[in-house]
Amino acid sequence: MPILLLLFVLAGLQAQTPPQGYACPRAAAPIRIDGLIDEQWRQAPWTSDFADIEGDRKPKPRFRTRAKMQWDSEYFYIAAELEEPHVWGTITRHDAVIFHDNDFEVFVDPNGDSHEYFEFEMNVLNTGWDLFLPKPYKDKGSADNGWEIPGLRTAVKVNGTLNKPGDVDQGWTLEIAIPWKAFGEAARMPLPPRAGDQWRVNFSRVEWQHELHGGAYRRVPKTKEDNWVWSPQGKINMHLPEHWGYVRFDERPGGERPADATWATRMRLQAYYERQKEFFKTRHRWATAGELPQEKGIEFRPGTGGEWRACAERLCIRQDALVTRD
Repeated sequence: MPILLLLFVLAGLQAQTPPQGYACPRAAAPIRIDGLIDEQWRQAPWTSDFADIEGDRKPKPRFRTRAKMQWDSEYFYIAAELEEPHVWGTITRHDAVIFHDNDFEVFVDPNGDSHEYFEFEMNVLNTGWDLFLPKPYKDKGSADNGWEIPGLRTAVKVNGTLNKPGDVDQGWTLEIAIPWKAFGEAARMPLPPRAGDQWRVNFSRVEWQHELHGGAYRRVPKTKEDNWVWSPQGKINMHLPEHWGYVRFDERPGGERPADATWATRMRLQAYYERQKEFFKTRHRWATAGELPQEKGIEFRPGTGGEWRACAERLCIRQDALVTRD
């Protein structure tokens, strides 16, 4: 097989890898948010170690990252542990572009339709950036930086020394408590969740190569960041909600990891959407019935004004990648 064709096939296989799953236990008591992952987190399992955002085709991350989750009637709790031999941060302004520092990021799509999702980023200085997206950037979505999380609680604990060159640190841990009410009507799901409800969630860690300048840490100029994630995306793009993990809210710890029986169908519909996008790039319009190769089991449903839906096994995808149930 020619090498270019082999790489294309491998890329397709990566995109088909099912997302991660997590059985999120109900907290036994309200979580104290102090940055410590202590006894109150004992019942919550660790996620798998984060991988490169592109998946197994890329090297294993240099430093370990993993997370835990819990929930109760008031909050969605998140804790994370980031191995880091040189802990540093510079950004102190709320809603600045936090990923210009090393950071930790949370992405939440409550009803899993790939639209109306939420993002929160924070750095080791406990500076945050919260934003809402009506739909992904690839579908002409625009971030609402004015969205805030009233009642948000966050904390950081540094295991070492902050912004002090010359020694070796262990890393930093963090805790986040997001009030359910912050998701509002855009959640399109009951708030708080019901036991057994399943949301789409992902986590990302941005890690920069650094150097010393004037005795302080800074990013190495003209270098690209590493992106390490819980559920790989297949591409360097966190705004592909179809590849985020599944989090099921359980009453008790120890549940089986959730999975989605419709995953294969979702990926078939996603592939059809991608073919339509490629057609649009060259023709500046969507393909009509018969202009794309027919795929067994997928029904094309044209609408007015160039809109369309493609449906299979009671799931549909729209021209803007919105996923609905038929």
